[in-house]
Amino acid sequence: MASAGSMEGRAVLVTGASRRVAIGAAIARRLSADGASVLVHSWSPHDAEQAWGADPGGADALVEELRSTGARAVHVRADLADPDAPAQIVEAARRAFGHLDVVVANHARSSGQVLEELTAEEIDLSYAVNTRASLLLTKAFAAQHDGRPGGRVVLFTSGQYHGAMPAELPYIASKAALHELTPSLAVHLMPRGITVNCVDPGPNDTGYADEATRTHVSTRNPGRRWSTPEDAAKLVAWLVSDEADWVTGQTIASDGGWSAVG
Repeated sequence: MASAGSMEGRAVLVTGASRRVAIGAAIARRLSADGASVLVHSWSPHDAEQAWGADPGGADALVEELRSTGARAVHVRADLADPDAPAQIVEAARRAFGHLDVVVANHARSSGQVLEELTAEEIDLSYAVNTRASLLLTKAFAAQHDGRPGGRVVLFTSGQYHGAMPAELPYIASKAALHELTPSLAVHLMPRGITVNCVDPGPNDTGYADEATRTHVSTRNPGRRWSTPEDAAKLVAWLVSDEADWVTGQTIASDGGWSAVG
C-alpha cells in the first residue's frame, strides 16, 4: 500500500468531494496526507436534491481542513452536466499547481428510477454527468499531461456487474459504461505513461442508508460491516502510487467480499 509521502510533488484532481463524510473527501484527505497537492471539485446542488441533503460546510470546509495540515488544496465548483466543465476543471488544476498528474473521477449523479419511471431527461443527464464528464476529464487530462512519471486516471463504477440494481436504471447504465470503457482507455493511454483503472467501492457508508439496509448489508457481507470511504481511499492511494505503475485496465472492488457472495 502507498505510504505517507509517496505522492510528494504530485498534483491530483478529485471530483465529487462536496460531502465531508463521503468517498471524495476521504480520497482527498488520504492523498493530501501522502504529500499530494489536491484540487477538490464539488457540486452541492445535486446533494441538495437528494434525501441525504447537502453538507453545509462542504468542500470549502474540506479545503480548510486540508490546509490546516500544511497541504496545498484548492476548491472548484462546477456542474459536470456542462460539457465545458471537465476541461475547465483540469485547466484550473494545472494553473493552481503548474501541472496535473492524477484525475480521480469520483463524482456521480444518483438517480432512482425503475423501468416504468424512466424519462429520457434523466437518462441523458445521468450519462452526461457520470459517463460523458468522466470521458472528457480523461481527454483534457491526457492532452495536458507532459509525460512525467505518475500519470493516473481512476474512474468509479458501481456494483451493477455483480448483481441487479433495478431501482437505479439511469445510474447503473451510466456507471456500467465506465466499467466497460476502462480497458479501452487504458490501452490507449498506457504508451503515454498514464494508467487507467476503475474502482467499485461496494455498499459504502456515506450516510444515505436506513437502519434496515445497514443491518442487511452488514449481515450479508463476509467482513460483517459496510465498506467505508476510507476503504476506497486506501485502494485509490495504491492505484495512483508508483507501486501500481504496471496495473492498468482493471476494475477492482473494495468491498470486503460483498461481490463474491453472489
